[in-house]
Amino acid sequence: MDADPVLQTQPREGVPDVIDTVAGYMRYCERLAAAVGPLAADAERASGYRYGHGDRLIQFKREGAGIGLLDPVALNALDVDWDMFNEAVADATWILHDAKQDLPGFADLGLRPMRLFDTEIAARMLGLHRYGLAHVTEHYLGITLAKEHSAADWSYRPLSRDLRCYAALDVELLIDLDDVMTRDLIRQGKLAWAEEEFAHTLRENLRPRRPHPVPWMRISHITDLRNEPRALGIAKALWERRDELARQYDIAPTLLLPDAAIIEAAQRKPHNAAQFRSIRSLNERVRIQLGNEQDKMFERYAPIQRRVKPRVWKETIQQALEMPESALPAPPQGPTVEERANAPKSMKLWKQHHPERFRRLQACRAAVNQIAEDVRIPPDMVVKPQILRNLCWTDDPRSRDVARFLRDEGARRWQIDLLNASLTRVIM
Repeated sequence: MDADPVLQTQPREGVPDVIDTVAGYMRYCERLAAAVGPLAADAERASGYRYGHGDRLIQFKREGAGIGLLDPVALNALDVDWDMFNEAVADATWILHDAKQDLPGFADLGLRPMRLFDTEIAARMLGLHRYGLAHVTEHYLGITLAKEHSAADWSYRPLSRDLRCYAALDVELLIDLDDVMTRDLIRQGKLAWAEEEFAHTLRENLRPRRPHPVPWMRISHITDLRNEPRALGIAKALWERRDELARQYDIAPTLLLPDAAIIEAAQRKPHNAAQFRSIRSLNERVRIQLGNEQDKMFERYAPIQRRVKPRVWKETIQQALEMPESALPAPPQGPTVEERANAPKSMKLWKQHHPERFRRLQACRAAVNQIAEDVRIPPDMVVKPQILRNLCWTDDPRSRDVARFLRDEGARRWQIDLLNASLTRVIM
């Protein structure tokens, strides 16, 4: 767009209220059923404020039905039938921006999109270098969105008019984007490729979420403790107690105790009251000060934070210190199952210990980069880097049927068609 973008500060039909009653939900489903065309969709969470990553607000728009802001927590408490929503929209295409962020939450609620158009995937496939929603609307529609509440506490009620406006703007222009981006995908000969990506994204992200096999090992910088069973025992005990309390009070675990405090306590192993008091992060309420409106949002949780006294952490550490060595968690040994299944990521290892494989990988990367430049699609979208590493991680490349290998690794047909001939020549 040559002209300066127009700033859109609110939806064309005004800022809607939040739907949090059975009657309001049923009326909106009736409007959706009477409308036609695709369904724009988005979701907001309260990560960083509340326990878990569940949706706290879900937004929809369909021509003829308007924008609906639904409170899934309130509606679930009223036992609404989400199948009523599914039936109302039937097999309409759902339009989302960066769908992998929102589809798991929709699946958890019982919402079942049948078809997908992802405006972020489309933007990347169309060669845009910036593909946030505001940049895409500016590029294709000449409109920039007033967006300034992305890190808000979406669990707080009542939602202010500003937050409702922000949420509504997330779906306001998605239907318009679908129209214009579809035309551009057709013009560039990429519509079939995009549809494969949409279908893959939908399929992969509606599956049940897989829990981490050892969730406490996700503590930031836990690798600093890998060779210390006692330190790992303290970290595990603190994580489990923090998680129990966070779930009980529905508060983000890091608002009760930061990961850095867990690591410091595990390293220092305080054996008495004086040593415990010297670790300030175990004795002070977590305060997050960013110098913006979020500071007030975090302060809402001060009463919950004050309920959890420092003695909780002191007692937890003491119990871990008294634990017999046989009960302590063992340091992780060797690579994970996923790491064993994949080629290593360390280029230093490739270069120093497998120079022939490294040369092959470099040649394959060059071929992929050229293809990506030719079709104006990012290289990591043409093929996942891990798939390329796996392809080159062998001493017998001539045994590879490249097309079959790419398919088995999860590549889509459009990717295989682009890559097969060039990669086959390179690895031979």
